[in-house]
Amino acid sequence: MFYLMSHIFLQKGAICLKEIDVIIDTEEIAEFFFRELLKRGYVPTEDEMEELADITFEYLLEKCIIDEELDE
Repeated sequence: MFYLMSHIFLQKGAICLKEIDVIIDTEEIAEFFFRELLKRGYVPTEDEMEELADITFEYLLEKCIIDEELDE
């Protein structure tokens, strides 16, 4: 299981209204994608789900939606 701490900033214009901590679990992301793809008629492999979870996490990092902080 891979946990990362993230900071989300909710903004209105340039004024920061609130900051919250969020834990993102790539295993949970993989399980979510698996369930959603099954609903749509796809049967993904476990490896495909892990790849999708990693890609999703990298996308959130790239878009600066989250910041990566490794667990100690």
